[in-house]
Amino acid sequence: MAWGEETVMSNKVKFISRVLEKEVAFSKLCNEFNISRECGYKWLKRYREEGAKGLEEKSRKPHACPHKTSSIFEQKILEIRDKHPAWGARKIRAYLMRRNVIGLPNPSTITRILHRHQRIEEEKSIKHKAFIRFEHENPNQLWQMDFKGHFGMQFGRCHPLTLLDDHSRYALDVRACANEQALTVKEALINIFREYGLPERMTMDNGAPWSSMELHGALVKGVVIPI
Repeated sequence: MAWGEETVMSNKVKFISRVLEKEVAFSKLCNEFNISRECGYKWLKRYREEGAKGLEEKSRKPHACPHKTSSIFEQKILEIRDKHPAWGARKIRAYLMRRNVIGLPNPSTITRILHRHQRIEEEKSIKHKAFIRFEHENPNQLWQMDFKGHFGMQFGRCHPLTLLDDHSRYALDVRACANEQALTVKEALINIFREYGLPERMTMDNGAPWSSMELHGALVKGVVIPI
């Protein structure tokens, strides 16, 4: 049975009438009207509860949108942005939170509000987009090792040694070392290799700790590749 837009209601009425006559099996009627049994039962339920009015098409528009930001919040956000044009969504939200404003939207929603009301210039927005870095597909394919400067303490100096997995960005080790000598690095790497296994490659700068022959001889050939 073909269903045109103008006959949807009339076909629903015909279907219910045939069902109430009980002359044809319910499943056969559903096949005849080209609808599922679930749909047929839904119509019958609505008819019994509301009469013919229950067969009318119901709006699918939600009665309320919980994700829609209230106009009051939008106005506050826009006022702050106008007063501080350099502030982004996170800073605006933090500013309102410090003033005990509750029920604030998340930063991404605030950004959309600023875009919608032309408070963000597209050209400037593109310049501030986060840098997309390239990373290896799996853990242990590449480790990054570096000394992060040094600083004085009450006795001596601290040289922080860091080792990072390129894929997961997991800090395999952050170690406070007394110096930046090859032997110090060797001892740290032996412990790390025992805990996490060997990486396919390692990358570091051309500093003295990595370039010494003593360190090279202590590591598995082909594993450490200074660049």
